[in-house]
Amino acid sequence: MDAGTVLVDGEPRDAIAASDRGLAFGDGVFRTLRVQGGRPLNWARHHERLAADCRLLRLAPPDSNLLLRELARVAPGEAVAKILVTRGAAGRGYAPPATTRATRVVMAFPPAAHPPERAEAGVRVRRCDLVLSEQPRLAGAKTLNRLENVLARAEWDDASIHEGLVCDAAGRLVEGTMSNVFVVRGGVVATPRLDRCGVAGAQRARVLALLAQYGVTCGESDIPYEGLAAADEVFLTNSVIGAWPVASLDARTWAPGPVTRLVQRLIREDDARA
Repeated sequence: MDAGTVLVDGEPRDAIAASDRGLAFGDGVFRTLRVQGGRPLNWARHHERLAADCRLLRLAPPDSNLLLRELARVAPGEAVAKILVTRGAAGRGYAPPATTRATRVVMAFPPAAHPPERAEAGVRVRRCDLVLSEQPRLAGAKTLNRLENVLARAEWDDASIHEGLVCDAAGRLVEGTMSNVFVVRGGVVATPRLDRCGVAGAQRARVLALLAQYGVTCGESDIPYEGLAAADEVFLTNSVIGAWPVASLDARTWAPGPVTRLVQRLIREDDARA
C-alpha cells in the first residue's frame, strides 16, 4: 500500500514488527468503515464497538479524537478505512507480557465498487458448510482471528453468489461471512443472537436503533436456518455495503421488501445528518 494511506502508531509506514502479537496470535481487534467526503460514517458506534472489543481483550482503547485525526490524514475524501489495534510486539509464548505497547494501525483503501443493482434488486446467497465454533467470551467481538470467515468465503468462486450464510453447530443462523443478517416476518424484524459466536457490526447496531426509533418491532433471537424459508424479507448489513436485500437462497426467492427499503432509507438519512 501507499505509505500515505497507512499510519502505524501515527507514523506513515506500511510495516509492523514481525513479533507483533496481532500477527503471531490474532491478539487484537479491528473495525472497517466508510469515509464519505472525509467524514467517517456512523463513527460513534464504530468507536464504541472498537473500545468494547479492546476492553474485552484488556487493551487500552485508542482515543476517539486521535483516531479521527489519523483517519483524516489517510482518508481525506472517499474511502474504506480500517483500524487495527494489537497488543504489540513481544517474545514467544501465549502469556501476555506484564507490560506491552499496543500497536495502532489506521489505513485507507479506495471506495468499494459494488454494482448498484445489488442494493436495488438484491443478491444471491448460499449456506456455507463451515460451522462456527462457540466461544461466549469473545462472542460479538471483531478480533484479528477471522480464519473461520476466510475458510467460509473460500467455499465458493461463483461470481453470481455474493455472500455465504454461516450457522453454529445447532443449525442456528449466525451471520454472513462479511455481514450481519436480518429476517423479517409479519412485520417483525429479527437478527441472530451473538452471545455464543459471531461479530456484532456497527451497522447492525445502527439498524436495530433506527428501526426501534421508527417504531418497528425488532430484536435479537435464535433463528433456525430452516426458518429462513418462511421469511417475508431477508437483508444483509455491514458498514461498506449498507443494506442488501437477499434475492435468492437455495430454492427460495424474494423481491426487495418494504422493511429492507425502509432500512436503506434510514441509513442514508442517518449518514447525511452528522
